[in-house]
Amino acid sequence: MSTPTLHIILFIVLASLFISTRGDDQSRKDVALFIFGDSVNDVGTNNYINTTADFRANFPPYGETFFRHPTGRFSNGRLIVDFIAEYANLPMIPPYLQMKDDEFMGGANFASAGAGALGDTYEGFVVDLKMQLKQLEQLEKKLEKEMGSERAKKIIKEGVYLISIGSSEYALPFFSNPTLFQSISMEDYVGMVIGNITTVLKGIYEVGGRKFAMIGIGQLGCVPIMRPAENGSCSGEANKLAQLHNVALTSILAKLEAQLQGFEYSYFDYYTSGSERIQYPSKYGFKEAETACCGSGPYRANSSCGGQRGEKEFSLCHDPENYVFFDSDHASESANRQFAQLMWNGSLSIIRPRNLKALFKHEGA
Repeated sequence: MSTPTLHIILFIVLASLFISTRGDDQSRKDVALFIFGDSVNDVGTNNYINTTADFRANFPPYGETFFRHPTGRFSNGRLIVDFIAEYANLPMIPPYLQMKDDEFMGGANFASAGAGALGDTYEGFVVDLKMQLKQLEQLEKKLEKEMGSERAKKIIKEGVYLISIGSSEYALPFFSNPTLFQSISMEDYVGMVIGNITTVLKGIYEVGGRKFAMIGIGQLGCVPIMRPAENGSCSGEANKLAQLHNVALTSILAKLEAQLQGFEYSYFDYYTSGSERIQYPSKYGFKEAETACCGSGPYRANSSCGGQRGEKEFSLCHDPENYVFFDSDHASESANRQFAQLMWNGSLSIIRPRNLKALFKHEGA
C-alpha cells in the first residue's frame, strides 16, 4: 500500500472518530447533574453561608490529597459526586451559591453539610433540604431567562438528581437529644424524615426532574464518632435507625415510580457497601476501618480534624488512602471512589433497580 493511500485511510478513520466523539458529546450535552443533601455531597456550599467551623471543611488538611488545598469537602479529596460527574463526562459540579448568573457548567450542587430533611435540624447553620429545592426553582428561572424556556426545560427534565439526606437527623439524638426516643418511636421519627424527603422529591418532579439517584444511609453506628460511647463497638440503635430509613426510602421510591409518570430512580445501598468495607477492610484495599485518619481521642473520634472546631490538637495519618474514614464521620477519597464506582456500574444487588450509567443514558418520559 502506498504512503499517500495510507495517509488518506488514516485521515478518514480519525475524522470518523472525531465525528463520533462529537456526536456523543452532543447527545450528552443536556444530561446535567443536580446534587442535593448533606456533607456526603457538599462540595463547598457552607463556605458561602453564615455558619460555624462545625459545618465547614474549608481548612487544612481537608482536600489536600487531591486538590492540594481545602475546598469545603469533608474528605481528604474528592467526594462520590465528583467521581459520578467524571464518569458522566461532566466537569466537577460547583456549589450553586458559588455560581455566577451566567455560569452553568453541567449542573449545580445545593448540598449543605449538616442539612436535614427536617427544617429544624441545625436550623440557622445549614441550607435545609426544602431550601435546596427552592434554590433549584430559582436556578430553573435563571436558565429560562438565559437559554430560553425550551432548552431550560430539557436540561431540567433530562438531568439526574443525586440526593444524600438523613444522616444528620439520625446522628443528632445521640449527641444533643439522647432522650428523644422516649417521647417518639424510631419508626415515627423515620416516618417524619421520609415524609419530608417525599415532599421534596415530588417538588423536584413538579419542577421537571424525572431521574433520581438516592444514596441510602450508611452504617451510621459504626463511624468512628460513635465508637467511644460503645466501648469500641458499633451503636446498634444508630444502625437500626439507618436500616429503618433505608427500608422506608426504598418503599417510597418504588411507590413514586408507580404513581408519577416518567419517574425513574436508582437507590444505592450505602449501608451494605459501607459495612463490607468496615468489616473486611483488607478485602477492599484498606488497612484501617475503625479509626479515622484525622481527629483526636480514641478512634480519632473527636471532630477536631483541622483544629478549627474548638479543639486545636489533632492527629493526622500519613496514608489516608489506607483508611475507610478520613475524619470522625466522613469517608476518605479512596472509599468515595469505590462507592462511586458501585453507583455508576455496580450490580443490581447494590444499586437498584438500575445503576447510574443506565439512569444517565435512559430517556425520561
